[in-house]
Amino acid sequence: MSTPDAFFAALADPTRRRILALLHQGGERCVCTLYETLDLSQPKVSRHLGVLRAAGVVATRREGLWVHYRIHPDLPDWAHAVIAVLGESLAEPVEGAAGGGSCELPMASRRSDLRRGHRHA
Repeated sequence: MSTPDAFFAALADPTRRRILALLHQGGERCVCTLYETLDLSQPKVSRHLGVLRAAGVVATRREGLWVHYRIHPDLPDWAHAVIAVLGESLAEPVEGAAGGGSCELPMASRRSDLRRGHRHA
């Protein structure tokens, strides 16, 4: 994390706070799960994740085509405490907050792969 100012600036947006609440409640999540759960466009969620990543609030892991996000494990204890309060401040768990779920290739990609003779399990 760069500075406390960068951390709190990243938390200034309600969408970013919702993303952090989801990550707190459900652990690591694929970007596709985040934009579906939040009911926002993929570019909008990716833009917000980019801000959180630049501030050092989230860490990523790539798995094939998909990028998975989690709360950065190297955040100081005070930052984890703030995120925990965000996650717990929701009156009820966010729908789809439980981890898991697997991302699939978009339908267009699957069709083009099938035309090329590729099969997905």
